[in-house]
Amino acid sequence: MKTSLFSAFLLTFILLNACTSKNQSEQLLLTGLHVIDIETGDIAENHSILIEGNTIKDIFEDGSKNTEGARSVSMKGKFAIPGLWDMHIHLRGGQDLIGSNKKMLPLYIANGVTTVRDAGGDLTSTIFGWRSEIKTDSLTGPYIYTSGPKIDGPDPTWEGSIEVQSSEDITQALDSLQSIGVDYVKIYESTLSGEAYLEIIRQAEERGLTVTGHMPMSIFIDDAITAGLDGIEHLYYVLKGTSDREGEITSKVYNGQLGFWDAVAELNDSYNEDTARVFYQTLADENVYVVPTLHIDDVLSFLHEEDHSGDEYLQYIPDDIRQTYQRRVRSAQRRDADAIQFEKELNDLFKKVTRDMQQAGVKLLAGSDAGAYNSYVYPGISLHRELAAFVKSGITPLQALQASSYNGAHFFGDYSRVGSIDAGKKADLVILNSNPLSDIRNTVNIHAVIANGELLTSESLNELPQTQD
Repeated sequence: MKTSLFSAFLLTFILLNACTSKNQSEQLLLTGLHVIDIETGDIAENHSILIEGNTIKDIFEDGSKNTEGARSVSMKGKFAIPGLWDMHIHLRGGQDLIGSNKKMLPLYIANGVTTVRDAGGDLTSTIFGWRSEIKTDSLTGPYIYTSGPKIDGPDPTWEGSIEVQSSEDITQALDSLQSIGVDYVKIYESTLSGEAYLEIIRQAEERGLTVTGHMPMSIFIDDAITAGLDGIEHLYYVLKGTSDREGEITSKVYNGQLGFWDAVAELNDSYNEDTARVFYQTLADENVYVVPTLHIDDVLSFLHEEDHSGDEYLQYIPDDIRQTYQRRVRSAQRRDADAIQFEKELNDLFKKVTRDMQQAGVKLLAGSDAGAYNSYVYPGISLHRELAAFVKSGITPLQALQASSYNGAHFFGDYSRVGSIDAGKKADLVILNSNPLSDIRNTVNIHAVIANGELLTSESLNELPQTQD
């Protein structure tokens, strides 16, 4: 979207949200829609969606049922998809950045992202407060699933992480996370031992907790899957399962002969098609979800040469969040030619791995990694760019959309309640001007958003120039 279009949409959204209070007994009827079945890709043309409160009450062919008393809004010729899910973001930065994180929440809704998965940070109690406010429409933002603080080893990279070493530490950490009601457990590996990592997974599995994370390069990925790992964040760790030298590389890391990036380089060099094929089948059979985060890899790989000062979305990012971007920028500027070439080769392999996993039946999750410190990966719009990166890798538009709401809802075991356009489910929808199944870039061509049953649109939007991102 151009700045004028996005600015008007965001402003319209904020004004409507400020001036409208939802009547839980009021019925809203959206007519003339082409409703996309997110599971099959079938399109029900000229259909109506009846919404009551925050729930989809019924879906039927236009005019086929009596809807007297409902507030009717024509959506003739528009395409309805489930509200989008960003399955990897970060709400973080400590007390100083609470206000700025909160200010960015509307950017998700303005871009049709009605649900997000917070993948670990240091604002847990605040996030639970926001979630309650969003649920009652007193705060503008997406529904937030959260892991709470990450679990890591002693003296971890990220503030707010829970530090563990022993089995007893891990038990206490999981007790704490369960007591505050997190939606899943997120493991980080900046200082965590391989033994502790596997113990976290085993204990989480015994408690019935969903657990995802990064992974120490000092363990075998099959051991993590056997222990009960439910999801893998980013593709660096997936490469372990595609290498015909995983044993050798893992041993070198364990013995201190290789660091993380040297290990990734050797995994990249030892990628083996046959080994990868067998591993992908294991991921599919064991129902392990994978979050590729392709878009952020593309952004960070070119920080040394791309000037983002003119980005249209930068104007919506608070100054203190912008300042956190500089850490990665400075790091990128120190890269030499070999490092730059390696990152480009790695990104190409990541796209191939993503496509091949999809073809093998691995469940993918679309996540942008937007948040403080992740330079120029903007809340909301970056999910659309992730979907576009999926398609560019060789995945169909339908499969890309499924990696958002459909797979996201299944990941959390909530598909009976959310994740598709079906009667009885939560009314989170995006109304598009064009068919996203014919071109995934049409997901940015937004006509309206229905978030928690609230219609966010304006007649003036129809008069604005329509454009692709």
